[in-house]
Amino acid sequence: MERIEQYWQQFLHETDRSADTKYLESFYFGSNEQSANNLLQLVLSGKKKATCSSLAYFEAIGEEVPKPGDFSIITDWAGTPFCVIQTKQVALMAFKDMTFDICKREGEDEHLESWQSNHIYFFTEEGKQYGYEFSWDMEVVFEDFEVVYTEESMYDIDNARL
Repeated sequence: MERIEQYWQQFLHETDRSADTKYLESFYFGSNEQSANNLLQLVLSGKKKATCSSLAYFEAIGEEVPKPGDFSIITDWAGTPFCVIQTKQVALMAFKDMTFDICKREGEDEHLESWQSNHIYFFTEEGKQYGYEFSWDMEVVFEDFEVVYTEESMYDIDNARL
């Protein structure tokens, strides 16, 4: 946690933000090392500009849904911080109402069917851990974000230390 706090303080200093500015969370995308590091690369390259979570997950862990203006620190699987994102917009919708025009902003899939398949698997597995069941009617939280800070010297997109 110390390196997360150091990274946050560096972000605040280098972007001339108030010392009392808070971040919502630090996290990695995905559920395993390969996925987390691949998704981080998509964020750093600018291809991944959104993420989708189940509303049931937020309810299960007792945390608020991100809102526009919130900051988060994105890490690799090992917990090393790589960038700060800021939430731009959040939409709640039923899983079944997701369209490719929306989900393609995640930068992970080439068509709606693969997005659905990957997310059904993810939400089914996550649900086992957090006590909910996937359904086509379940509410999902779709969050658009922007990378607002990276420490350029920390990584090279082509030769990242991931």
